Amino acid sequence: MAKKQWSVLFLSLILVVLMGCKQSKKKQPVQNQDKSSNITYATGFTVEHQGDITVIEVTGAWPGSDSFKYALVPKEKLPAISLPRDAYDAIIGTPVEKVVLTSTTHIQPLLQLDELNTVVGFPNTDYISTPEARKLVKSGQIQNLGMNDRLNTEMVLALNPELIVGFSINNENKAYDIIKKAGTPVVYNGDWVEHTPLGKAEWIKFFAPFFEKEALGDSIFASVESSYQKAKEIAQNALSQPTVLTGGLYKDVWYVAGGKSWMAQFLEDANADYLWTDNTETGSIGLSLESVLEKAQDAEFWFNPSAETTYTGLAEANPHHQQFDAFKNKKVYSNAIDKGETGGLIFYELAPHRPDLVLRDLIKILHPELLPEYELQFIKPLP
Repeated sequence: MAKKQWSVLFLSLILVVLMGCKQSKKKQPVQNQDKSSNITYATGFTVEHQGDITVIEVTGAWPGSDSFKYALVPKEKLPAISLPRDAYDAIIGTPVEKVVLTSTTHIQPLLQLDELNTVVGFPNTDYISTPEARKLVKSGQIQNLGMNDRLNTEMVLALNPELIVGFSINNENKAYDIIKKAGTPVVYNGDWVEHTPLGKAEWIKFFAPFFEKEALGDSIFASVESSYQKAKEIAQNALSQPTVLTGGLYKDVWYVAGGKSWMAQFLEDANADYLWTDNTETGSIGLSLESVLEKAQDAEFWFNPSAETTYTGLAEANPHHQQFDAFKNKKVYSNAIDKGETGGLIFYELAPHRPDLVLRDLIKILHPELLPEYELQFIKPLP
């Protein structure tokens, strides 16, 4: 299960009714009292306030996607507000009380906002690792809805959620089309497309308005941002910049993190010498084993060697792995070692929302003298 999940996530990375108004029953036009979005690092969405309306525009649901615009309206004010439905991809009453999630990266924001109890469904619940969410799976509150690209639409519609938070790598998801035609809004989330650590974490501000908890979302992110910046400052005190190799073989192609990717940004902030830092790709780069050996055989550290989580497994997967100095010197580290009780990878679920801890992991590994008391959270040495 863990390797299957890793493969799905890895391929994806290459390429994330209502109460009437007591004052008047007459529909009122929207008042345009705009307030600019307070998004600093994320590039894939904006949040703006127009009177009683909160408008979320998702511009990066997947690479090259169209923009999607969603209008959020307090439920008690919906009957009194007139909105042009053709101007929005969905109009949603808030606070949302029943939601279906489709990516493990959606779990933590709702937990942090204390809204995990609103989740009623998820595709392949074995991927969920967060203990609080696993309890809801076991109790039957979070229903297993099949696979993301083949959602059991009958089950979804029977649950009658107010919202589906959708994950997609393109606009070809027949299940989402069926769900939308049945009248259930699908709101796309593109946190996985962001290529900076704080950009991914800032997507908690995407979730917060659906529950009318924007102040809490802002506070949670501000705490993570402050912690990340403090860790970055600590890294600047390092006396050396160790050389680093990333990634590993997948079907005879070695994928390393691009020089402008999420991982590359972490390594820069951890004061490492990433060997592909001059590359301009924001995703992964497919290379031959020979070219990687030529460039990185002497690298001091090697992070995230594909799905392999032991030195024995690395050697058996390809004997050439043993030629790397990092292998010989036992300086290979993986984010796939810690798993949830049903095999889900904890890193992919939690790390995007705690980049400060990921950065501290890297600093501890690369410059252990800077964080002598710190214990690794996500990235662990291969046994």
